[in-house]
Amino acid sequence: MEEYAIELENVSKQYDGFLLDKISFKVIKGTVMGFVGQNGSGKTTTIKALLGINKIDEGNIKINGRDILDKELVKGDIGVIFDEIPFQQNLKIYQLQRMLQYFFINWNDEVFLNYIKKFNLPLKKKISELSKGMKMKLQIATCLSHNAKTLIMDEPTTGLDPVVRNEILNEFMDFMLDEDHSILISSHITSDLEKIADSITFIHNGKMLLSDDKNMILENFGIYRCADIKNIPIKEEDIVSIRKNEFGYEVMTRNITSYKSNNIEFDKASLDEIMLFHVKGTASSKEWTL
Repeated sequence: MEEYAIELENVSKQYDGFLLDKISFKVIKGTVMGFVGQNGSGKTTTIKALLGINKIDEGNIKINGRDILDKELVKGDIGVIFDEIPFQQNLKIYQLQRMLQYFFINWNDEVFLNYIKKFNLPLKKKISELSKGMKMKLQIATCLSHNAKTLIMDEPTTGLDPVVRNEILNEFMDFMLDEDHSILISSHITSDLEKIADSITFIHNGKMLLSDDKNMILENFGIYRCADIKNIPIKEEDIVSIRKNEFGYEVMTRNITSYKSNNIEFDKASLDEIMLFHVKGTASSKEWTL
């Protein structure tokens, strides 16, 4: 029986002009889930609900098998990384170190200092004086120094140069060598998710569009290119959407495995393309053929 690090069931939250609408997904323990969507799609709202920062209107949320309001839930088992560092900017790193040891039962100074040395972070520098990449490394160091089992991250690699991004992704992959560890990572950079994620959840305008194993998604979604779509060899129910370009039409299907015996040529779709066709494509071929 599979164990889950994170479980959301029909989670809803209403704001003025926005509704997070019955979001449901599960992160299997020992795996990485990539959480994707456009700006304003509801990713950060979902993460804040998951962390108990925002009270939800309906639904259920569990972390490591316990309701987020359960007093028995060990909050120290959760590591949180935001796109902007949440610590007081005037603190020096060594001062932050002293403060955090009182916040976390399992805080380990030796582990923290090893990460500080590994990341080449200056203990006596103020947080405000650090680069964006250094601030992100500092957040990672704090998360991994109190024996967190589950990491929840909101855009941890946004705005970082490719070298720093790769370094950080490698740290996440090292973290996942322990089968008790799990990650939920929200990111706009789908190439990062293609590298480290086991599953993908995609939301748009507060609604769930897709949640599945990453490899299954990449195997099943494909793009059929043609000059004329009046007689395309794809069933309407298998079409995600259609895009027109200067050369003709691009038709995305969610089910290329059904057409393998038909000798139809499909191009494999990237996660970026899958997002683009869901959000920006025309829903039906009928709209092009009327």
